[in-house]
Amino acid sequence: MMYFDSFHAVMTMEGHGVYVWTAYMVAIGVIAIVLIAPTRRRKRILQQLAGELRRAQHASGSSAVKGR
Repeated sequence: MMYFDSFHAVMTMEGHGVYVWTAYMVAIGVIAIVLIAPTRRRKRILQQLAGELRRAQHASGSSAVKGR
């Protein structure tokens, strides 16, 4: 047996639906951020490290050419 008689009753929850569904959306948003943020941070760090490696290789290569 279902607690609610219709979909509309589920959405409104006797006047409390706005607060309940907002709380669900905020919770889902926070969980999504917690799951996505480390992946984006890892990608950004790897890009920064790759750039530093390229600059270091370029600097060591150009100083070797100047020394000749």
